[in-house]
Amino acid sequence: MLDTSPLTAVVERFADRLRAAPQSRLRQGAAAAALELARELAARARTLEGLPPREVPDAGIFVVGDQVAVAGRDLAEALRSVGEPDSAKAPSEMLDEAVRLVEQAEVRAMR
Repeated sequence: MLDTSPLTAVVERFADRLRAAPQSRLRQGAAAAALELARELAARARTLEGLPPREVPDAGIFVVGDQVAVAGRDLAEALRSVGEPDSAKAPSEMLDEAVRLVEQAEVRAMR
C-alpha cells in the first residue's frame, strides 16, 4: 500500500493556513486558488475511482480550507486503494505530482 502521508501532511498544513487566514487574504485570491486546487484534487480522486468528475461547489471563502482538506484526503485514499492504474503514471508519480500541486497552490495563495 502506498504511503500517502506526504500528501496528507501538505494538504492539512495548507488547509490550516486557510482556516486561519484573515478575510482580506481570502478575498485577495487565496480562496480562489484553494477552490481551484480542491476541484483538481477531487477530479483526480474520482478519476482514480473510475467515476466521472464532479465540480466542487463554491461554498464561500470561509470553507475552502475544509474543501481542500476533504479533497486531499479523498485523493490520498484513492491513491492508497488504486490497483493497476489505467494511467501511464504509477501511483507514486501521481502522489508526487499531487504534493507539488498543493505546494504550488499554497505559495500562490499565501504570498
